[in-house]
Amino acid sequence: MRFMVIVKANADSEAGAMPTSAQLAAMGRYNEQLIDAGIMLAGEGLHPSSKGARIAFGEKGASTVKDGPFTEAKELVAGFWILQVKSLEDAIAWARRAPMEPGDELEIRQVFETADFDADPITEEHLRKEQEFRDRTQKPVTN
Repeated sequence: MRFMVIVKANADSEAGAMPTSAQLAAMGRYNEQLIDAGIMLAGEGLHPSSKGARIAFGEKGASTVKDGPFTEAKELVAGFWILQVKSLEDAIAWARRAPMEPGDELEIRQVFETADFDADPITEEHLRKEQEFRDRTQKPVTN
């Protein structure tokens, strides 16, 4: 099973504050543990929402773009990991080891897998194409 561990934004991350050397070292050690365990598929930090945009979709294909920053920092994402583990409990156990600061928050969400979808000809064709896309674009984690 794949799980996305979402790092919630806070005032510091939204202000664009970079991690300290000690925080970077701690996160590096944690990421090494995930890689050594063979469960980390991806993990990145994100720039603050002031450097981003949101697109809202309306009727008949209309869309509007709103430039950041966005007001609710608690609802924003500051980074993520994608982990491949056997259960939600395993994802929780690994996430609890993350070197987070007091007040930080992580959210864990399972990623849909092919087996989660009903089997029908249209779905099966789409899922086959999706797997081909993944095979062409995903790169293995390297040290």
